[in-house]
Amino acid sequence: MTATQEITLFHSPNTRSTGVLILLEELGAKYQLHVLNMKAGEQRKAEYLAINPMGKVPAIKHGDAIITEQVAVFLYLADLYPEAGLAPLIGDPLRGPYLRWMVFYGSCFEPALMDRSQNRKPAPQSTSPYGDFDTMFKTLTGQLGKGEYLLGDKFTAADVLWGTALTWVTLFKLVPISPTIQAYIDRVNTRPSVVWVREKNAELVATQG
Repeated sequence: MTATQEITLFHSPNTRSTGVLILLEELGAKYQLHVLNMKAGEQRKAEYLAINPMGKVPAIKHGDAIITEQVAVFLYLADLYPEAGLAPLIGDPLRGPYLRWMVFYGSCFEPALMDRSQNRKPAPQSTSPYGDFDTMFKTLTGQLGKGEYLLGDKFTAADVLWGTALTWVTLFKLVPISPTIQAYIDRVNTRPSVVWVREKNAELVATQG
């Protein structure tokens, strides 16, 4: 498979697939949208369950490959378009930190956020995947305070992932806002790709009623 093969993004507006749509725009990728109306339950129909049995978005199809799970989709796409410079290459000193923060999102941030938002008692710190919420969040904000982006001055796919996520969770007050976080999401949200996708999502929502 090559990057010249068209990518299909299975997308529903105002969901986690929004970040993937932003990333595709940032990469200058050739893609087509397969829009799902989740309010109508299209993600639970057999046609889509054949793509992702979990009935979730995002998912992408590239040639014969189907990739699901948000972070996996980000990693796959950013590596598919190395010329865009959104993923440090193997051998680059930033490759390890890049992978760290991509995986930290799914392995620590989201589990901690779900426990907190659902008022679930977390597992004991010794067995919890994220330890405790305060330590997890301090680790993240400490990194954001070191530069304009997660890897300092270099904007990467990790910032598309985190910028999109932090925009939503601060909007719904699921995490405490701070000047550091606000400045970070403001930098990400002023990018042309984000502005365009926000407008595109509004059109899709209007179409879906």
